[in-house]
Parts: sequence; structure tokens; C-alpha cells
Amino acid sequence: MRVVLVSPRNPLNIGAAARAMSNFGFTDLHLVTPYDLAFREARSAVNAHSILERAQVHATLAEALAGCTLVVGTTSLGNRDLHAPLYRLERAGRLIRQQWESAPVALLFGSEKFGLANEDLSHCHWYLRIPTREAHGSMNLGQAVAVCLYELRRAARVPPAGFDAPPQAPADDLERMTTVLIDLLRKSGYVHERTRESNELKIRRLVRRLQLPKHDAEVWLGMLRQILWRLDAQAIHDAGANCVSPKES
Repeated sequence: MRVVLVSPRNPLNIGAAARAMSNFGFTDLHLVTPYDLAFREARSAVNAHSILERAQVHATLAEALAGCTLVVGTTSLGNRDLHAPLYRLERAGRLIRQQWESAPVALLFGSEKFGLANEDLSHCHWYLRIPTREAHGSMNLGQAVAVCLYELRRAARVPPAGFDAPPQAPADDLERMTTVLIDLLRKSGYVHERTRESNELKIRRLVRRLQLPKHDAEVWLGMLRQILWRLDAQAIHDAGANCVSPKES
């Protein structure tokens, strides 16, 4: 996948494009007659200076596209007579992904001021547009690169998760939690004796549906036990306060 910037004018935009490439895992940057060769020191290329250092500069667009079997141009002008298919980014992304696994693909972006000229577009097999609102169709170059590359990467292979899923709570931990919860609900008056059996079944199923990790189940069990202890302590205190000794009477 080759990102080609045609006549970019602002080194900061070139740096922002390189940063977007690094964000989404693309490294092959080509520039056609950039306005200022100082782009390799662009401060906007945060953590992506290696892409700028390896970027290839060409005198012509034909040189930049050498070896590519699919060339796609970006344009914001949906009503322009382009003499080739124009796709929204979502569909274009699917078509590009189908191609890049077997052959090199080039994605072209024009200059900040004029976009891709008709001569540039004549090198393309087809075109894509980002679905911006009609009243403000153009985008900043670096932002346009970022949006396109995000869409290209979005439906690609999902990378492995950074962390393993935590172990699930075993059945005995869930049963201890269920027992304490039922006791707590009984003492609070939520569970009545006549509906005790059906309520216990519902609560047991509810706890299992939570699919709690082992650590979370231990935390919940500790909190429920603390609440239950407080209720028991309060009940003992209240019972003592209500008892009157013979001497006091």
C-alpha cells in the first residue's frame, strides 16, 4: 500500500500524513514535487520520523506509481466528469483491501490548495471521495489521509487483544456469593418464605448470567459479607436495646 502526495505545500501536513500512516500501520510514503524539501524535519510527524526519512521523492507522478497495479485518486468533487468510477470511501476501502494482498496499490492525495489536477487523475483507475457535507467538501491533507487509512484498516484483520481475558469465577465461588446474597435479601425482607424457593432459583441464575471474572466475584462476595455483618450487628444492637432487665422494671 503506497501513499502518494502530489505537490504537497506544507511540511506540517506531510508530517501529519506520516503520523497517520504510522497510526494505522502503513510505511510506504512517496512525494511528487513537494513544495519544500524540509518536510523530513516536520514536527507534526510525532513518532513517525522514520517514515519521513524513508519517503521517496519523485519528479513526476508516473515515477511514483511505477510497479503499482491499482491507482486510486481522492477527490471531493462529486459532480466532476472524471471519466472513471467514483466510489464513497466505505466501498472504496473494500475494493482496495481486496487488491493490496496480491499486488501494489497506490492511493493519491493532491495538494492542499488545488487537490489532484485532471492530469493527475488521468493516471488513476478509479476515484474515491470522503462523504463530507456538500457545503464544505474539502479536508485538510493530513486529516484526509488519516480518515482514508482508518477506513482501510478498520475492516482488516483484527489484531490480537493486548491483554488476556481474566479467568472466570469458578462455580464454587459463584455459589458462595449466591448463598450470601440470598441470606442478605432474606434478612432485608426482599425474599419471603412463601416464595423463597423460586426466588433462590432466579437469583442463582442471575448471578451466573453476570459472567463475573474470579477477582470481581471475590470483591462482590467481600462487599456482600460486609453488608450482611452490618445487618446482623444492627439486629443484635436493636435486640439488646429492646430488652429490659428486672431491676430496671
